[in-house]
Amino acid sequence: MRAPIGHFDDATPATGLLDVLTRPVADAVRDWRGSVPAEQIVYVDTEPEWADTATFLEHYGPDLLDRSANCVVVAGKRGGETTLAACVVLSATRVDVNGVVRRQLGARKASFASMDTATGETGMEYGGITPLGLPAHWPVLVDSTVVDLPYVLVGSGRRRGKLIVPGKAFAELPNAVVLEGLGSA
Repeated sequence: MRAPIGHFDDATPATGLLDVLTRPVADAVRDWRGSVPAEQIVYVDTEPEWADTATFLEHYGPDLLDRSANCVVVAGKRGGETTLAACVVLSATRVDVNGVVRRQLGARKASFASMDTATGETGMEYGGITPLGLPAHWPVLVDSTVVDLPYVLVGSGRRRGKLIVPGKAFAELPNAVVLEGLGSA
């Protein structure tokens, strides 16, 4: 199969590679209930040492910058309570943690979660965290520009491999909130 975006040697519907994905991501793909058929979620095999955005673009093409997204875990704090959430923004942008995220979570303070918290709570590898398969109670904040793309490249839950997902599917994730201006240049 040919990947809907990019030029990858190996592209396969993620439904056929559940054993390659981390357990939470495999469960999310297996139990997918969105309007986009699960077979349209595509897994592409990539080198783990090239997982970081800049290196990834060097090896797989700079044209993917505007068609790939990062998923970062944030922690909002208020009155001794911490709320973990995920933010999905285009790779060319930065998450507006102190503005949009803090207000959306109703937090006094918001920051990026530590690597140990992000990986421990998601069951995914750092550098490969994806919005598919996150804890069910987490808010998933998605920049509107991600939803508007036909296909988006995101992590697969591991540093090896990526998922290519129709943009509109991100709006259908559990607890998804689509926001304008979540990612800023």
